[in-house]
Amino acid sequence: MDAKLLLLALCTGVGLGFLLLAVRQLVTVARLWVRGVLVTGTVIPRIAGDRRRTGLVLFTDHLGRPVVVDTGVYGSLRGLPRVGGTVPVCYPRDRPAAARLWNPRYLLSPAFGWFLMSTVVFVCATLLTR
Repeated sequence: MDAKLLLLALCTGVGLGFLLLAVRQLVTVARLWVRGVLVTGTVIPRIAGDRRRTGLVLFTDHLGRPVVVDTGVYGSLRGLPRVGGTVPVCYPRDRPAAARLWNPRYLLSPAFGWFLMSTVVFVCATLLTR
């Protein structure tokens, strides 16, 4: 098998996989928009021994139970306010642990990253065919 054709097929497959991950993220956001429960959460500090700088988000679900959401390392880049601030949180009614912050940067940045990676891989595939 020709190595150029193999690299083209590999790049095309990886690019389509990344594109499908971007579409999956957008479908998840659409489901939250249609069927999600929107509540307000409060940013709380992490425990003293944790080295991550971003806070955690605490909210109560529709049954009154407290739920804590970890926004991850990139929470501040995705629009998480400082400790003590409030932020809108949306979650599926049957799964409060799958909650997400309800702002465009937090919801759409993974989809944008997957789309950007698929574009880079498709461009590499195009350059390989020349």
